[in-house]
Order: sequence, then C-alpha cells, then structure tokens
Amino acid sequence: MKRALISDIHGNLEALEAVLEDIRQQQVEEIYCLGDIIGYGPNPRECIDKVIAKCRVTILGNHDQGALFDPEGFNSGAEKAIFWTRKQLESSAGKPEDNAKRWDFLGELPRSRRENGFLFVHGSPRNPLNEYVFPEDIYNQKKMEKLFSLVEHHCFQGHTHVPGVFTQNLNFFSPEEIGYQYSLSDEKAMMNVGSVGQPRDGDPRACYVIIDNDLVRYRRVEYPVEKTRQKIYDTPELDNFLGDRLLDGR
Repeated sequence: MKRALISDIHGNLEALEAVLEDIRQQQVEEIYCLGDIIGYGPNPRECIDKVIAKCRVTILGNHDQGALFDPEGFNSGAEKAIFWTRKQLESSAGKPEDNAKRWDFLGELPRSRRENGFLFVHGSPRNPLNEYVFPEDIYNQKKMEKLFSLVEHHCFQGHTHVPGVFTQNLNFFSPEEIGYQYSLSDEKAMMNVGSVGQPRDGDPRACYVIIDNDLVRYRRVEYPVEKTRQKIYDTPELDNFLGDRLLDGR
C-alpha cells in the first residue's frame, strides 16, 4: 500500500494543490498530514478544507494549535500571521457551518499516532507538538538517545521544514545524499518529511514523502510560487518576508 505523508502546508494553497496532484499521479492510496495546515500563508480556509477532504489522518501542529488558543513562543511575524489566520477562520464571509466544521476539525486533532511500529508526530517523539529536531542535533547525543528511546521502530515528523533521515547511530542524511529514497530496516530511524508550503532547505519546491512498503521516497514538486508570494504581498497583515522566503526555500 502506498501512503503519502505531507506536513507544514502553512496556508499555501498553490503548493498543496500541486502536491495533491502529484500524489494522485503516483497512485497513492491514502494521505497522512503531520500538522501545520495553517499559519504564514494566505489561504487557511481552503487548505483546511482540502486536508479534511483528502487526508485519512491528520496530526495537530503548533500553528494549528496557535489558531485555536493563544500562540506561544512565536516570533512577531508568525504571531501576526496566526491572529490574521484566526480572523479568516471566524470571518462572516464564510458560511457559519463551514467555519464551525473547520474549528471542530482542528479542535479534535490528535498530537500523535502510533500504528504497526510507526510513530507520526508534528514535532518530536518527546514533544509531539513543539520540539524541533534539526540536522545538527546529531551532535547532541543525550537528546537523540532520549528521542530514539521513545521510538518503537520508525518515526515520521515535520516542524523544522528540513527533510531528511536521522539514524540511531547519529547520522543525518538529506534527501539528495540518499538519492531521494530510504529503505526501512530493523534499525530505528526518524524521518522528517519536509514542508509542502514553506521549504527551508534551500530548495523552493514543495516536499513530501511516499511510503511504498519498506521504501520511503522523497518527492519535490514545483508550484506557482510567485502567485502565492503575490497573495502574501496583497495581505497587509502578512509580512512580505513570508512571501520572499518562498522563492529561496529558506
């Protein structure tokens, strides 16, 4: 069975639509979303609707929670964006029943999911919502040992927007280094699936993964980034920087 894992859409409708089309062409049977459907981007309502329609499983992200409650630990640009996002989800321009459906969906999202030795989170095995696991953390042996002790077999996560594979012997491999695919084995591994809507690894293309039996394949998908960027520019409450960074994948 082919399963697609997407994460960190961040209200980027153009990127999400391009990824969903690529997923369709890959004949994927089901889609899991690892959180942060919203925040930063200009189309929060549309992105939530597509995730509701297309994803069998969705995990809560910190920006999703920030819209539900008060954002904590956000920089000023991210905080301003989440308050604007909240207004869009409460807007009288939408049908009340659609607004309620979106809020109910976000409010019922789990923080993690375990199945058949797989763990799915937004952040990390230790703190599913907020903890970052960056490539340089391979040099923090104590942190990595603790994280791997909480992984039964394999963990899939997002949050950093930096795709790649962490192995239990303290290595990190970017998708490029492993030919965009990784074979699951008896060795524990944590895999960051990258970001659909706001990549930060120097590649502006949307990123997601497909699990095909024991093979994890990274996919990069081009989308009309300038269209998304202009939407952000046209929204005074969203910092222009949030559009500019999309061009460079940073």
